[in-house]
Amino acid sequence: MKNMHADLVLTGRYLLTMDRQGTIIEEGGLAIGGDTILEAGPADELKARYPGATLLARPHGLIMPGLVNVHTHAAMACFRGLADDLPLMRWLQEYIFPAEARLTGEMVYHATRLSLCEMIRSGTTSFCDMYLFAGDVARAAAEAGMRAWIGEVLYDFPSPNYGELENGLHYTDELFAAWAGHELITITVDPHAVYTCSPELLTRLARVAEEHDSLYVIHLAETEDEVNTCRERYGCSPVEHLDRLGILNRRVLADHCVRVTDDEIALMAERGVRVAHCPESNLKLASGVAPVVRMLAAGIAVGIGTDGSASNNDVDMFGEMNTAAKIHKVTTMDPTAMDAATTLHAATMGGAAALDAGQRIGSLEAGKKADCIVLDMDQPHLTPVYHPVSHLVYAARGSDVTDSVIGGRLVMENRRLLTLDEAAILARMREMAAGIRSRG
Repeated sequence: MKNMHADLVLTGRYLLTMDRQGTIIEEGGLAIGGDTILEAGPADELKARYPGATLLARPHGLIMPGLVNVHTHAAMACFRGLADDLPLMRWLQEYIFPAEARLTGEMVYHATRLSLCEMIRSGTTSFCDMYLFAGDVARAAAEAGMRAWIGEVLYDFPSPNYGELENGLHYTDELFAAWAGHELITITVDPHAVYTCSPELLTRLARVAEEHDSLYVIHLAETEDEVNTCRERYGCSPVEHLDRLGILNRRVLADHCVRVTDDEIALMAERGVRVAHCPESNLKLASGVAPVVRMLAAGIAVGIGTDGSASNNDVDMFGEMNTAAKIHKVTTMDPTAMDAATTLHAATMGGAAALDAGQRIGSLEAGKKADCIVLDMDQPHLTPVYHPVSHLVYAARGSDVTDSVIGGRLVMENRRLLTLDEAAILARMREMAAGIRSRG
C-alpha cells in the first residue's frame, strides 16, 4: 500500500467500524489525514505505517463512529425542567411558546453551546436541529467543531426571530447563502408541523427544499391530537396530507411518526421518507411509541433523536439507544425486537442515512469523514466484555466517552472539552436561567 500522510493515529482495545460486515478489530485503530479516515486496521500495523502521525493510544478504549442525533432543539437546554409532566399541546401553548417569545439570538447561541457541551461529552458528533435563530445555532456549532444539519422553524404565525412569515423565508435564503459549502454545517428547510403550517406554506417550502437540494424536516404524526386535527381540517391523516399535496418524498425527514398506520408506513417507504425516532420524548409526553420495528421491516431509513432537553430532559444518545431497544421489546412482547445491533445501527449508519449522509459519516471506513469517539471500557459496569455491541446499547453511558474526533479534529480529550469553555458556558446559563425564571 502506498503510504499517505496521516495526522493522527487513534488506537484502542476494540475498533467497531459499523461497516456492512459489522467488523470489530481487537487491538485496532484508525489513521486519519485531514478530515478523512485513511485506513482502519490493526493498531500495530497503523503505528508502523504512519510513524510521523500524532498517536492517541487508549489501551482500554473502544473506538466507534460518533453518534448521530437526527432530531433535537439544542437551544431548548435553557428550558430544561421549566415545565414537566404535561400533555404536549398544553406544554407548548402554556409554557414553551410564551418562553420562546422572549428569546433572542444571543440567548439561543449560548443555550446551544450548553447543549453542544452535553452532546460532545456523551458521544454525539452530528446533530439535526430545528429551532429559532438558526443562524446563531449554526454559529455555535461551527465554532465548537460539531457537524450539524440546521434549519429555521417556519409556521403561519409570527416568529420571535423573524416576525412575519415572508421575513422567515428571506431568513432561510440567507442561511443557505451564508453556509453554502461549509465543511460542517448543512442548512435544511423546516416547516414546524401540519397543524401550524397551511397547505400553501407546506407546498411553498417543499419548492424551496427542491431548489436548494436540501432536507425537508417536519414534525409528523407525533400525537393523536395532531392526527385528529388534521382529519378535521383536511379529511385525512398528516402523512396522507403531505402525500395529497405531492410533497411526501425522499427529502422528507419526518420527526416522531408515532401515529402512523401500516398503510402509511408502506406509503412512506415507497416515497423514500426518512424518520427520526425520539423514544424518550414520546414517552415523557405520553405521545406513544412509534412503530419503528415495522418501519425498519418496510425498508425506511430510521435514525434516533433525543428531541430537545425541555422534553427529554437530556441529549444523551446512549440513554436514548437503551430506551429505544427496550420499549420495542415490550410493545411487541418480543425480546428479539430492536436488538442491540439494530439499535446501534439506527444511532450511527441509520442516522447518517436519514440525513442523506451515509456516504460521508456513520461508519469508520477509508474515505469517510473522521467522526469517531472512544469509550473507556475499563469500568465495573462494562466488565467483562463478551459482546461489545450489546454493551454499547445496554450498559454504556454517555459519561463513558473519553475522546471525540469530528472531521479529524480532536474536540474532547480525556473528558476535557477542547473547543468549548465549559465553565464559562455553565456560568452564563445560570445567569440566563435566573432571567427566564423571573419572567416566567
